[in-house]
Amino acid sequence: MYSVVKTSSLALCFIGFIFVSTRAEFFTAISDVEPLLETHIKIIEDLEEYIEKEEKRISVLKRHLKVYQTEHEKAMEDIPNYLGNPINAFTLIKRLTTDLEFIEKKIEIGTEYIKNISIISDDDYIQYPSLEDLTGAAQALTRLQETYHLDVNDLAEGILNGVIYSTSMNSDDCYELGKVLYNEKDYKNALAWMQLALKKYPNDDELYNFTDVDILEYISFCYYLLGDLRNALNWTKKLLMLDPSHDRAKGNIPHYRDALFKKQSDLSKKNRGVSPGKKQDTGQPTVDANEEAEKPKELTKYEKERKVYEALCRGEMEIPRAISKRLTCRYLTENHPFLRLAPIKMEYVYLNPDIVVFHEVLNDDEIFEIMMMARPRFRRATVHDPKTGELVPAHYRISKSAWLKDEESPIIENLSRRIADFTGLSMVSAEELQVVNYGIGGHYEPHFDFARKQESAFENFNGNRIATVLFYMSDVAQGGATVFTELGLSVFPQRGAAVFWLNLHPSGEGDLATRHAACPVLRGSKWVCNKWIHQGGQELIKPCDLEYQSEGIIRPLPRPLVKKTFR
Repeated sequence: MYSVVKTSSLALCFIGFIFVSTRAEFFTAISDVEPLLETHIKIIEDLEEYIEKEEKRISVLKRHLKVYQTEHEKAMEDIPNYLGNPINAFTLIKRLTTDLEFIEKKIEIGTEYIKNISIISDDDYIQYPSLEDLTGAAQALTRLQETYHLDVNDLAEGILNGVIYSTSMNSDDCYELGKVLYNEKDYKNALAWMQLALKKYPNDDELYNFTDVDILEYISFCYYLLGDLRNALNWTKKLLMLDPSHDRAKGNIPHYRDALFKKQSDLSKKNRGVSPGKKQDTGQPTVDANEEAEKPKELTKYEKERKVYEALCRGEMEIPRAISKRLTCRYLTENHPFLRLAPIKMEYVYLNPDIVVFHEVLNDDEIFEIMMMARPRFRRATVHDPKTGELVPAHYRISKSAWLKDEESPIIENLSRRIADFTGLSMVSAEELQVVNYGIGGHYEPHFDFARKQESAFENFNGNRIATVLFYMSDVAQGGATVFTELGLSVFPQRGAAVFWLNLHPSGEGDLATRHAACPVLRGSKWVCNKWIHQGGQELIKPCDLEYQSEGIIRPLPRPLVKKTFR
């Protein structure tokens, strides 16, 4: 192994000795030979040091290899279940990005071989994630953490809602996650993961390309950027205890002190202004322990909706009793003569607007065929830009999608016919079938399916989107609900079922109550396909009227469920 290592400084040292030996004629006098013993012992010491370093390097590579092998074996036992865990997905991407870079640096002789593997173009199945993927996976973990109120310590131990699903994250995993979030200016979550990295650092028998000093620097600066000057100062002092020569830390100490002094000074002046004559001004800044607490900031419209959205994702709200007691299930036999022979199970999950779940309307063979057709065409899912009407990617929609035409397959054509049967609507102006697979922590924040008047979408279609049919092609172990934020309704995925609702009032105006969202997938893989049906062709089926909505209808507010948890 060692004989093929690239020429090192030690090897250059050997060459120098040989060169000297050819000119000094040591054989001509024993007195000249004796000093060579010093050279001899120097070579022994250098060689021992070199071998020791090589053994450490090989040991590091073996440990990495063991991790790769162990995790791969776990993944191959149940690929969907393994990749459906967001922690596994993040660490897999990390192993193929930042960890791989670390390994390449450790391999000195094998670097070119590794690089050549990574750029093979003939073998399409060999794919490497990018740093953008690592960032997306990191943001997905924090999205799940915030939406489902997950404890960071549990996440780092591979625990989701009290159940261990994956291998614990080590200090390196936590550090890389914190670094990514820091670069994305998510300092609050970056701080939490850096603190975990520091906590795990002494327990890890690993050699990393960072030290505890690096972690402390991130922690102290996160505190500073979050406005906590006292903690920023204290953590910087801890850093200097480990590394007294750290230039940035030495420069930050006076800066933090000055900023803290100014903050305390301003607070002292404010306190003297509120309570004049209480104390004589000594000129020294003081912090009033009984400082009046700031009034809670009023939530914005977005923040209010966000709280409702997250509560619905966790299953912590239920629809009002006034509505739930009127919900029914039945067999659908109308709309088409065929339904008399093969009625469809339908369940009302909300009334006004009517939201219906049709059960067992997609079978396993159809699901498999649709998935196989969609996979090669998957592209990052897009949304309509309200200003331009163009389709663009958006951070609030994380998934990949593909579009399938009726004429491409009898299965797609039959599905469109079935949709027409159970909705009673014409498919003349319907869009192609959209197939969607949600990514790590995949979601779609609250939105309308219809275009509002100020938006320039659907100009190439015959009218607005009158209805939505959403098929669930997979069960989801945890998370992934479809929620209606204005109604307080959560619909959890059931493989083979479809949710149906009308987006427009009879007048053609958009129904604001249909605002909905796709919750982040906590564990599992969420596959859906949907059909958007437009107004064209519905003139005689769903004729317009001039009434905006039924008069006197007041929707009761949804009730929070304190003890109920999400599925």
